[in-house]
Amino acid sequence: MNYIRTGLLLAGLTALFGAVGMMIGGQQGMIIALLFAAAMNVFAYWNSDAMLLRMRSARQVDDKTAPELVGMVQGLARNADLPMPKVYVIENPQPNAFATGRNPENAAVAATTGLLKLLDRNEIAGVMAHELAHVKNRDTLTMTITATIAGAISALANFAMFAGMFGGGRSDNNNPLGGIGMILIAILAPMGAMIVQMAISRTREYEADKIGAEICGHPMWLASALNKLDKGVHAVPNMDAERNPATAHMYIANPLSGKGVDSLFSTHPNMANRIARLKAMTRPSGGNAQGSQRGPIRQPAHVAKPGRSAGPWARKSQTPVAKGRSASRQRKRPWES
Repeated sequence: MNYIRTGLLLAGLTALFGAVGMMIGGQQGMIIALLFAAAMNVFAYWNSDAMLLRMRSARQVDDKTAPELVGMVQGLARNADLPMPKVYVIENPQPNAFATGRNPENAAVAATTGLLKLLDRNEIAGVMAHELAHVKNRDTLTMTITATIAGAISALANFAMFAGMFGGGRSDNNNPLGGIGMILIAILAPMGAMIVQMAISRTREYEADKIGAEICGHPMWLASALNKLDKGVHAVPNMDAERNPATAHMYIANPLSGKGVDSLFSTHPNMANRIARLKAMTRPSGGNAQGSQRGPIRQPAHVAKPGRSAGPWARKSQTPVAKGRSASRQRKRPWES
């Protein structure tokens, strides 16, 4: 189903490229736009994940530079029966995270420094499990291609505005609508990018929440994280996302701070509804519960309440061994390698 949706999305974006090319340069412009769209589709499939990570200035970390975070993701990936994805940290004060990659074998998860500072270890595990759920459901292919080509659509608006200002009134211009057509493109192309965001169903976030809760084994970890993220994204603007709103649908929480139009075209469900669904997955007895499991999801190790630490992206601190209990009997936490 994800492949069909991706194919339909690419076909729609290709048609949009052709229509815009026709308005800018007539039949010749349409042919050039279609060739450019075909090249973009191939490029997006193979390179969009790397490009998006570069756009966010993401820094890859490993078990030496961020042992706790990498160890956590490694444990959760085992629970989800997924290959170990690459792990990135983004220097951004807004708490947020996303996953990218064309398939589980070439996936990456990224978290902002704002998220790593705001959430405790259990909540970070819930967020990382949500992102791994996107990888497991193969949502990342749709998200990365959408973000890449939607950004190209927005770029066409700038080109159209430039052409309208400096060449729209020339008699030898192939544009059938002249300067008016250029103005229309400049206005409608960004709206097309927002429509692309709407094309990504909001239900994928609900499904990722559900599968993520199953992966980490504790729905309330993710519910607590979403509650903090809902407040954090509104308190701290994400200027990178504001400059390129076509990538907003990739994040676990909508990074855009605007109201009105942003809310209307948002691809994220209401956060309160997401939290309510996660709470419904908890057993009536009040214990930590899982939803109905998909496949052989292994129960993760117990996680104690976190104390103060430099954060899971820092070097692992030595935990003292309790008296009367050997180190070998201590349970490893999901973020420990």
